[in-house]
Amino acid sequence: MIPDEASSASGTPDTASHTSTKVVLEREHFDRLFEALRRRNYAIVGPTVQDGSIVYDELNSSLDLPCGWTDRQKAGTYRLEKGEDDLLFGYTPGAHSWKEFLMPSAVRLWRAERDGTGFNIVPDEDAAPTLAFIGVRPCELRAIAIQDKVFLQSGYVDPIYRSRRRKAVLVAVNCGQAGGTCFCTSMGTGPKADEGFDLVLTEMLDDSRHYFTIEAGSSAGTEILEELSLRTPTDVEARAAGRVCERAAAQMGCRMETDGLKELLSRNQESPHWDTVATRCLSCANCTLVCPTCFCTTVEDTTDLTGDHAERWRKWDSCFTLDFSYIHGGSVRSSTQSRYRQWITHKLSTWSDQFGTPGCVGCGRCITWCPVAIDITEEVRALRASESARKAADPGKENDDSA
Repeated sequence: MIPDEASSASGTPDTASHTSTKVVLEREHFDRLFEALRRRNYAIVGPTVQDGSIVYDELNSSLDLPCGWTDRQKAGTYRLEKGEDDLLFGYTPGAHSWKEFLMPSAVRLWRAERDGTGFNIVPDEDAAPTLAFIGVRPCELRAIAIQDKVFLQSGYVDPIYRSRRRKAVLVAVNCGQAGGTCFCTSMGTGPKADEGFDLVLTEMLDDSRHYFTIEAGSSAGTEILEELSLRTPTDVEARAAGRVCERAAAQMGCRMETDGLKELLSRNQESPHWDTVATRCLSCANCTLVCPTCFCTTVEDTTDLTGDHAERWRKWDSCFTLDFSYIHGGSVRSSTQSRYRQWITHKLSTWSDQFGTPGCVGCGRCITWCPVAIDITEEVRALRASESARKAADPGKENDDSA
């Protein structure tokens, strides 16, 4: 939750001064959490099954959660299937991310009405909903924290994002399994949530019990747990919760070597490997649309046939579209090669120059939802291999570079 502006201009969750509270919640009582959130007038948004995928939508009760569902993900492939248990959160994230609720894909900025010989501009008041996000994964928490930096802490505060972020409560879930395209351990973003949440759940299921440990991460989360009047976990339950994340950490489907990555990308702006990627990339923008941190937008003006009414809208855009870098005279990045290089270099290198953190959280969505199965971790590996091969072929060049 974002505190009042009077207490924090930055808009970061109020986690610094609270004392952590941990409790145990049995599966059969899980809806008590829903009821506590509703008493605070939160509409609950979380994972549910729609059209063969896990999507984020409004939930009425725990029955709407994807109980017993899991998924199989690899580069260019996503399949949802019934699992062998009744876990509520036994899946890895699908194409949806929480940015669609904090940074809507289309929002009207203002409208104008003709008034005689002039016109009146009417600012659009964004009616920010009061939402509780349930099922936020650790990598997604980091993605929200990154967007907080972009929209709240980089010198310009986006009022639309701020109004929605301030009204959101984050109920996270520690990961019990990793997907075929996950690499959060490489980016230091999971599978355990350490900060940025109001509440975090760890789901446990064995032959005799199905239960959750819950930890508060803010004063708002502590108030909710106190209202539920639940007991603290035993040492055995606490150790079991720790093993859940350890198991997920050992299952990562992908890995990215991040040491020296910024310098690697800087040295390889003219690498021939970019041409190799371009022969596969469709510039379809899937990777940027599913990415939980990408924030490119465009502005569109519309009018009706009478000319009496006009509107200005902000909509999601992508650096993969030809028009995105268009200025008078043409597009700055007219080739697929240059657009893919721009995306990966910004995501893994220059984003840090702007916001002090990489723009990638290791969720693997860009790998899963790329129709031609381009894998960002493989592309980094290929750049390293290409550079090593060039140095081996021309040792003198290597000495020049090191000088």
